[in-house]
Amino acid sequence: MTTAQKDKLHVAVLMGGWSAEREVSLMSGNGVADALEKNGHQVSRVDMDRNVAMVLDSIKPDVVFNALHGCPGEDGTVQGMLDLMQIPYTHSGLVTSVIAIDKELTKQQLVPAGIPMPKGTIVSSASLFEADPLPRPYVLKPVNEGSSVGVAIVTDESNYGNPIGKDVAGPWQEFDELLAEPFIKGREMTTAVIGGKALCVTELKPVKGFYDYDAKYTEGLTTHVCPAEIPEDIEKLCLDYALRAHEGLGCKGTSRTDFRWDDELGADGLFVLETNTQPGMTPLSLVPEQAKQMGISYEELVEMIVREAL
Repeated sequence: MTTAQKDKLHVAVLMGGWSAEREVSLMSGNGVADALEKNGHQVSRVDMDRNVAMVLDSIKPDVVFNALHGCPGEDGTVQGMLDLMQIPYTHSGLVTSVIAIDKELTKQQLVPAGIPMPKGTIVSSASLFEADPLPRPYVLKPVNEGSSVGVAIVTDESNYGNPIGKDVAGPWQEFDELLAEPFIKGREMTTAVIGGKALCVTELKPVKGFYDYDAKYTEGLTTHVCPAEIPEDIEKLCLDYALRAHEGLGCKGTSRTDFRWDDELGADGLFVLETNTQPGMTPLSLVPEQAKQMGISYEELVEMIVREAL
């Protein structure tokens, strides 16, 4: 279908906001807005503030492209507002967003369905200064943040101290509670789902350290191997788990499921870490990269997401 044949829409691209992922959201949102304009749509770029409902009510879009990352754009808050305003919007709805942003709720939904995830426990940050919650090495992460914000890997060799020192920088200084999980050695991989189909597998190879916020969004800090050079049975498992997670959580539009794979253990070493209901759409983002690998241009991808919202 050519652009001339498409129904022209007024799309409000909701971006920015005040989460820790604001800058990433602005990059995603502006990329999406540019693509929609190329497709011939009328676009309103909305940098979300506390008056966002009044802004949307005044411009009256046909649909909202939700390019927000983190809270409150990804946790059900904005979804609830848009439901009340009866404005169609992209990506997952209220209930799915509430569950998927919370790593512990996600486990409660997916593990009983046969999707392997690391066993973890919620701990108070204050308790970390007394004793480790798990044998080292282990991972500490916020329960409801994305983009690897606030993730720390605690090892015997780390500079955090043993026990962790109160004056040492880490997520325990920003969050009252954290999720502690065993560290899974091995390889970092991800799979996108679009239109009810798992696309392919990308392996992520950080130049140094682990795949943290800087590695995700700074060019040159991570090598993307797409498609991943992995055995066929592991590839099939990634595609299967990603699609089952997407469907099990009730995701819409697109999602991205992240994995760690201990290749010494074969299929038993593959674990789902999380499912992201609003993956990034920046030039370095993984969903557009996988879509391109499957012959879907960035503009086509954005159009597909908007059309599913309608």
